Order: sequence, then C-alpha cells, then structure tokens
Amino acid sequence: MRAIRLLLVLPLAACALASTMPAPAPEIPPAYRATAGSARAVWPGAAWWRGFGSGTLDGLIEAAQGGNFDIQAALARVRQADAQLALAGVALLPGVSVGGSEQWSQSSQRRVSGQIARTTTTQTRSFSTSPTIGWELDLWGKLRAGQEAAAAGALASRFDQEAVALTVVTSVASTWFQALALQDRAAVARRNLGDAEMILRAIQAREAAGTASALDVAQQAALVAGVRATIPGLQSQLEQQVTALGLLLGRPPAAIDVRPGTLAALTLPEIAPGLPSALLARRPDVAEAEAQLVVADANIRVARAAFFPSVQLSGAAGWQSLALGTLFGPGSLFANVALVGSQAVFDNGRLSAQVELNRGRYDEILAQYRKAVVQAFTDVENGVRGYQFATEQERLTIEAVRVAQLAADIASEQVRAGTSDVVRALQAQTTLFQDLDTLAQVRLARFQALLSLYKAMGGGWSKDDVAAPAVRLFQGVL
Repeated sequence: MRAIRLLLVLPLAACALASTMPAPAPEIPPAYRATAGSARAVWPGAAWWRGFGSGTLDGLIEAAQGGNFDIQAALARVRQADAQLALAGVALLPGVSVGGSEQWSQSSQRRVSGQIARTTTTQTRSFSTSPTIGWELDLWGKLRAGQEAAAAGALASRFDQEAVALTVVTSVASTWFQALALQDRAAVARRNLGDAEMILRAIQAREAAGTASALDVAQQAALVAGVRATIPGLQSQLEQQVTALGLLLGRPPAAIDVRPGTLAALTLPEIAPGLPSALLARRPDVAEAEAQLVVADANIRVARAAFFPSVQLSGAAGWQSLALGTLFGPGSLFANVALVGSQAVFDNGRLSAQVELNRGRYDEILAQYRKAVVQAFTDVENGVRGYQFATEQERLTIEAVRVAQLAADIASEQVRAGTSDVVRALQAQTTLFQDLDTLAQVRLARFQALLSLYKAMGGGWSKDDVAAPAVRLFQGVL
C-alpha cells in the first residue's frame, strides 16, 4: 500500500522542482540601421547558392555536403546525442531482468559402529528461476529533468550540425569565388602584358628610326618585366585555392579536377534581411545557444533533486524447487517486494556546490546566448553595409577602368604615331593595369560580401526543418 500511495503522488511530486532561472529576453531592435524599416525581406531558399548561376559551384557544394569531414563529425555528434536521450528515457521506466540457477552440493560423513566404519554421502540439487523488476521512483523530477536536458542536447546537436553545414557551404563558395577572381586577375595580367609588349615594340621601332632613346626602351621593358612577374604569383595562389577545395570536399588534392572560369559570368541574386525579429528563428547558432540554455536549466533541477531522498521499488517472483520436474509447480512459487529509500545526511557541501556549479554554468550560457543574438544582428548589419559599399565601389571602379582604358588607347596611338612621349604612355598603361586588377579584386569583395550576408541570415536553414525530427524523437520517449 505504501508503494501504491507513492505512485499516486508521483505526478505532483515531479513538479516540485520547477525551473527558477530567468528566461532569456534578448533585446531586438525594430529595424536594421543599414536598411529602411519598411524594407521587404527576401530570404534565401534551401539551395541559396544556386542563385549565383554556377553549375560547378553547385557540384562542389553537393560533394562537400556528402564528403566534408566536419559535417560527418557533426552528424556523429547528433547520433551520440540521440543515444544520450534514449539512455535518459530508459531511467524513467522499470527495468526487468530474468535469471536462473542450478545449485549442487555434496557432503560426506564417516561413522564408526563397533569394528565397522561407514561413510554416508549426501547430494543436494536445487533449481530456481525468477524475473526481477527494479524501478527508481522519480518523486522529485530528477529523472524527468535529466531527460529534458538530453532532449534539449539532442536538439542543440542538430542546430550545431546545421551551423557546421552552413559554414562548410559558405567556405566552399568563398574558396571558389577566390579562385575565379585569381583567374580573372591572371587574365588581366596576361592582357596587360600583351599590350605592354606591343607598345615596347613600337618604342623599339622609334629607337631604330632615331625618334626614341634607349632610356625610353628600358623604361617600357621594365614595365613589361614587372607585369610578367605578377603572373606566376597569381597562378600559384589560384592553384592553392583549387587544392583547398579538396579538404572541404573530403578529397585529396589530386582528386580535384576543376578549371575556374570568371566571376563576370556569375549572377548576384537578390537578398534582403527584412526585420530583425525574423532573424533569431533563422540562425542555427542562436537556436543552439537557446537549446543549451534548456540543458543548463534542466541540469540545475537535477542537482537540486539530489537533496531529496532517492526511492527505489524492486520486486521479484519465480520458482524454486529441489527437483527440476517440479520446478514450475504451484508449491515452488515465491515472490517478494521491496521499497528502499536513501538520503544523504552529511556530504561536506557537495550537493550545494553542485547546484551552484550548474547555476554558474547557466549564467555563462545565458551570456553566450545574449552575445549570439547581438552577434547575429551585427553580422547582418555588416553584411548589408559591406554589400552596399562593395556594389558602389565596383560601379566607381568600372568607371575608372573606362576612363583609364580611353586614356591608354589614346596614348598608345600617339606613341605609334610618334606624336607623344613615352612617359605619358607609361603613366596611362600603369593606371589602366592597376585599375583592371583592382576591378577584379573589388568584384570578388562584392561576391564575398553577399556571401557573408547569406551566412549572417542563416543561409537556407529553416528551424521547422531541423526541429521536426527532434520533436518526433522526443514524442517517442516522453
């Protein structure tokens, strides 16, 4: 009857240790500084990288999603967290075990009667089999809190996996864009080399005709040599970016066989963050920090429940007999039930220290959560501003290239016609070469800024997509 009364108060007792920690209340700005408050949101889709219009990039990202080592490790952590949740659920349910035994014993006794000695041997065999049930009663909600911690940990592992996947995807795209930009810069250097060599030949012809000096030829030859020297360095950086893709894809460098094209062939998809209130549901790192808060809060309740008695209910029933043939007879049946409680009386402050430790851990994670929220808003602000300024810088650089190209063309014609000195031609060429190389780097900066904005907005991650399997998992245990 005592066990029955304990079971009746179990639902009420489990609520005795409710959470007392403050709920996170992040400060959410009404709008971003970089955008108007009425700006509409253009959220990226699940396969947001396809908006760049690069089939090669699509293939690289698909390969990375299946072969990247960091993603594989994150998925393994998800499996570990699921196993921890299953273990936590097991503690809430009774455990049943079945055992059986056979015992045999023999004893001898020697007796002397008159002149005769006799030895008597006695053999005894017994058989038994019984199922045993053990159950720790969760009177104070300790086991339930432990399961909640494991459930939140399983969810956090999924958010972590999504954050890792987002980082890998953006890293692949960033590396590919850098390779394309280096290819563009190398192409610019080769074009500039051809133009400089053409003007060198014109100056050499003028020297032969007596209208140019050896100094003019040497100056142009120095420009040609300088442009030619930049090409190997650019090619080396290009090869390093291509081989870096191997690690991101989980392949050795020799297995990467791609040939970069040009950034000019790609498109820049539209993206706009909208209101800050929608961001926190999109960032996997923020969602992971929030799940870790749930873990920390549940661990506090586990530590507080340790102050209360631990009660275990156990029972066994079975059969025991001296003969195997009568083992399962009515007369061989036995049963017993036990209710055992234990309570720490003096622990030198260990339990209090454990509660304080878990509270400190909660405060630490709460600070990390608030930082993650502010970091998310900061990343979006920087991403929007960076893309805006990079777009404006590219527009101005294109105009600078147009003007420099016009000046270089005029100077080249005048040099060939013998109506201009070489110094002006050198200045025009140098300006054009620098502006063309700058344009390739500014275009890369614009792509990188857009990529950073995608990452700041959580990419194509959807909270419902991640939470759905975890919710089904929890429902199977709770």
